[in-house]
Formats: sequence, C-alpha cells, structure tokens
Amino acid sequence: MGILFVENHPIFAQIVRKKFLSNYDVDIVPSLESAFNLITRKDYECVLVDYDLDDGKGDVFVQVIQETHPQLKIVAISSHEAGNMAMLAVGAHAVCPKMKFKQINAILKDISVSMREK
Repeated sequence: MGILFVENHPIFAQIVRKKFLSNYDVDIVPSLESAFNLITRKDYECVLVDYDLDDGKGDVFVQVIQETHPQLKIVAISSHEAGNMAMLAVGAHAVCPKMKFKQINAILKDISVSMREK
C-alpha cells in the first residue's frame, strides 16, 4: 500500500515510519502544499494527515482530496480530538490519534480490505 504521510514534525514522522509503517511504501511531506504537489505526481492508496500543519488545517486538505481523488482513503492523525473530528466531518475515513498510533496497522488493514471489496 502506498501511503502519503502529511506530518510537519519530522522526528515523529520518522519514528512512526520506522516503528509502525515499515511494511508500507511511505512518502512523508511536511505541508499541505507539498502534499498537493506530490499527490498529483504519484498514486497512493491512503493518506495519513495531521490537522495542525504549518500552512493550513487538515480538514481543508481532506475536503480537496475528497473532491479530486475520491478513491483515496484518508486517516486523520491529530493528537487533538477536535482536529480529528473536523477531518471526519468533511470525509476522513478513519481516525488514529497520535497517542494511539499502535492501532495504525489495524486501521490500515481495515482500509485495505474495504478497498479490495469495491
């Protein structure tokens, strides 16, 4: 599964990739701008997106992705419940709060199963 990971804390992103996402093809970008640029050049099955980014909020990204790439599964990964709820409200498919990231593989497995069923 190809994953675009939109996270502006590079140390956290690298730890997550190494500890939880090593079995996936993961590209990490720190901003909405870089995510929008990369998503037009490469195919992904899933996007993990934080809410508080340096150049905007994750719910704006989720809205645009829902309109432009509706096949992508989106997982909200904010450490703040309000941010995750905002992304769910505009179309994120799942939530994995940062403090519960050990659950990400189960969430990604569920997403993978739902993609195969379509």
